[in-house]
Amino acid sequence: MPRSRSVLVVGGGASGCAVTVLLRRAGAAVDLVEARPDWNATTGSGITLQGNALRVLREIGVWEQVEASGYPFATLGVTAPDGTVLFVGEDIRTGGEDLPATVGMRRPRLQQILIDAVRSSGAGVRLGTTAEALEQDADGVSVRFGDGTSGRYDLVVAADGLNSATRAAIGITEKPEPTGMAIWRTPAPRPEGVTRTDLAYGGPAFIAGYCPTSENTVYAYVVERCRDRATIPPESYADEMRRLAEGYGGAWTEIVKHITDPAQVNYTWFDRLLVEGSWHRGRVVLVGDAAHCCPPTLAQGAAMSLEDASVLAELLTDGRDWDEELFQAYYERRMPRVRTVVEASVQLGRWQLDGVRDADVPGLIGTTMNFLKELP
Repeated sequence: MPRSRSVLVVGGGASGCAVTVLLRRAGAAVDLVEARPDWNATTGSGITLQGNALRVLREIGVWEQVEASGYPFATLGVTAPDGTVLFVGEDIRTGGEDLPATVGMRRPRLQQILIDAVRSSGAGVRLGTTAEALEQDADGVSVRFGDGTSGRYDLVVAADGLNSATRAAIGITEKPEPTGMAIWRTPAPRPEGVTRTDLAYGGPAFIAGYCPTSENTVYAYVVERCRDRATIPPESYADEMRRLAEGYGGAWTEIVKHITDPAQVNYTWFDRLLVEGSWHRGRVVLVGDAAHCCPPTLAQGAAMSLEDASVLAELLTDGRDWDEELFQAYYERRMPRVRTVVEASVQLGRWQLDGVRDADVPGLIGTTMNFLKELP
């Protein structure tokens, strides 16, 4: 790939950081802009990374840091609301046998690892600014930034998330739609004996679960029918989550004691988005949540975003022209895999919302996860 090629990455989440590192490794000149001055380095409670996400993290060169910081496990438990273990199954190793099935991590720690990788790559980084206006021609994209400066690039990668302003700016009209569910999340100390994700179905909410994120921490969450966010003041978040969580036994008895700080509790609706037809307009291309998102019922959101970055970087660095054919090939390669995950993730939630008692949940999960063992 000619070293003269230049790329602007808009957004510094997982997909933006990953594509930046991979393109820099191949010799591209990459600038990354991130709207948040703190680069999201302190927000979030936890994240579940399955094997296919770990495979991409290894590709970008941060697997050793992830392994040292996270908590690997290989099984998934299903419990009754009172904590009684009903079933323990082996997780499918979607990243291959040489990687753990699953790693739980504190989300801020993963973000810091990715930030460090971007900094080490030599990419230009600008925080607290956005791409305000894009003007394209046959050769590239002229960009005006929110701080009044401008730049010229061969390609713009829109990695600016679910509510992507770049997606809207290039005329892609799809928007995220609520699925009807919402999730309460918080970090907490790891109770003794919690060594995997356990999920309780039923009780005061649809799902109550937790995932170990280090030797000392867990990420706990409760899923319920979505409510009008305007009716839930942020100062009540801890009380609201604790009220739901108190209906569960087992490890929850210990976790509940630590749901006291509303600033540590996050409340988010589940959304669905799948951009159809193509993920680009001219020389602006979408990755990650800007192109697709789904409920975390399969814990595949980060994995799909990281895979986007890997596939796009592979295509951009294999010597072919950066043209319509390449960007459409990216879409066509990603779409079957992403569609499968989005539709399965939404279906798992829909069955619960509709109260379907005989749904083949294990069958749908197993089929989907086995499909994801194939390389993207």
